[in-house]
Amino acid sequence: MTGASISTVAQIIQLSVAPVFLLAGIGGILNVVANRLARVVDRVRSLERDVGQSDLSLRGGDLRRLSVLDRRMRFCHWSIALCVVAALLICLVVVVLFIADLVSINFAIPVSLLFIAAMISLTIGLLLFLAEVTIATRSVRVNEEFISRGRAARDR
Repeated sequence: MTGASISTVAQIIQLSVAPVFLLAGIGGILNVVANRLARVVDRVRSLERDVGQSDLSLRGGDLRRLSVLDRRMRFCHWSIALCVVAALLICLVVVVLFIADLVSINFAIPVSLLFIAAMISLTIGLLLFLAEVTIATRSVRVNEEFISRGRAARDR
């Protein structure tokens, strides 16, 4: 390798640093969503075990909770899938940057399109994550009696 080509590779590596940091961020997001999915799955398994043993008055509530948990699982699944697609597209951006230099072809448009696709995929994945969190917070409410007790104790 000549000095010029080593310098070019160094420049490409510098260009690749930002996408690599983005990959690290996506990895963190995937970790959070996967943990949420695992907790939902554990809760589903617990409810499924108990729903057959509960009396009819409680069974309806358990089935409603299972329905909400099923929606949350689907949102988590799609969020994970889209974030993984975004990560793969970012990896392709880095690969195309190196290939473009090796074959001396201007790949600005493919790199731009890949990056735009990655950002769209990541954005939709994050929106699905937000939807899952929204469903979770709407489905779990603190009993008003506990809130009233807390206010009464605080006001004393």
